[in-house]
Amino acid sequence: MSIPLFDVNSREPLFDPEQRRTLAEAALRSITASTARARGDDFLRILVKDLAEALDVHYVIAGRLVHMDDGSEGIRTLALWGGDGYQPNIEYSLQHTPCQDVSCQSMCFHGSDIQRRFPFDSLLVDMQAESYVGMPLIDTEGKTLGILSAIDTRPIDENKRLLALLLLSIFSARGAAELQHQERTQQLEEIVRVRTESLLVAQANLIEQEQMAALGSLVAGVSHEVNTPIGVALTAASSMSSYADQLVQLLGGAKVSRAELIDIAESLKGAAALIERNLARAADLIGNFKQLAVDQVSEYVADLALHDYVHGLVSAHSPELRKAALGVELDIAPDCHVRLAAGKLSQILSNLLMNSARHGYPQGGPGRITIRARIEADADDAALRWLLLEFSDDGVGLAPAVREHMFEPFFTTKRGQGGSGLGMHIVYTIVQQLGGQVCAIDCVPGCHIQIRLPLASPQA
Repeated sequence: MSIPLFDVNSREPLFDPEQRRTLAEAALRSITASTARARGDDFLRILVKDLAEALDVHYVIAGRLVHMDDGSEGIRTLALWGGDGYQPNIEYSLQHTPCQDVSCQSMCFHGSDIQRRFPFDSLLVDMQAESYVGMPLIDTEGKTLGILSAIDTRPIDENKRLLALLLLSIFSARGAAELQHQERTQQLEEIVRVRTESLLVAQANLIEQEQMAALGSLVAGVSHEVNTPIGVALTAASSMSSYADQLVQLLGGAKVSRAELIDIAESLKGAAALIERNLARAADLIGNFKQLAVDQVSEYVADLALHDYVHGLVSAHSPELRKAALGVELDIAPDCHVRLAAGKLSQILSNLLMNSARHGYPQGGPGRITIRARIEADADDAALRWLLLEFSDDGVGLAPAVREHMFEPFFTTKRGQGGSGLGMHIVYTIVQQLGGQVCAIDCVPGCHIQIRLPLASPQA
């Protein structure tokens, strides 16, 4: 319950200046205590109620600046106290209202005759308003976010004006911080929404182009990878809000040191950098995910001299293979000719080569990779032929748990070391798309991958 500062009949001050200062400090402490743990709209609802009681006014409004349908600026109330309780939130134009001055970052005070001064403001008429005090809500970048105003059905004299301006100026800063936090949260949610939509588009392309059966594993892997950087970013955003609260408290105190301000500024800067890095990581992940869609150009079917084609592919990877101290042996007959999608085959072998170089030799080479190929006739259809590819290395091999999951998307033994977990999944996807089969053979030492691909019929 508020303590009146004025005689209700004469409107004369009931207390001398020292007493009024004491009451102002008491009101400030009371409101600060009641709103200390509140956030967002809850903070604003508590604030308008407590300000109305402390100032002994009929209405207190906290609202956000919005654009109306006709292009003009307006206010959408976030918390509205009127009389004995909260009123439904409303939206109104700023034209011909005292709030219009506040939106221009000007403090506004009208001790009496507010309806006469703004005769076209129907809201003042509905409120039977006589006096008005308003303060803009300005964010840390100098942008007006909304207003905080106190409206009464009685005049406000100069003595009460000082208290109103004191309380509104202090809590307008806190209110602006809350609105700014809400805006940043909405922006972050929008980024998450856009990234999620991009991810869903890429996922849909995978389903359509590659017809992969393990969709459940795909969604789980993607969700884990994207949620990690976004979760870190959300945590950092929450920390920024806390730092902003500390800054408001410092600025509202009697004294503030330069060192304290610098410390908070550095904390805010660090949190912002953390958000940027993690959202960039999420963007990179989605970009890698999109690359799973195989280039349409690579679907061109060609007649290949298989030994020469594979030899050229290995030569193209020679810098990476030399760096890893790996040699490649080909066991492919010189007269082996096949007809298939050359681009698809190159992607399969490229991923297998890079997988051995990156994972097969954790301590480095030397090592040897062997690629064997032969043509087999189908046991049930004499007209159908298969290309049998066997890829093996003499590296550390595959543990049973790794062999079981190696073709799943985003599975990697290099988590946190740059591994995306997409290489072997791409191999699996392409082989399935071509109508073939791929499996890992248990062998010691090293890794042994067996692939069967159907060959296209020779051209007439």
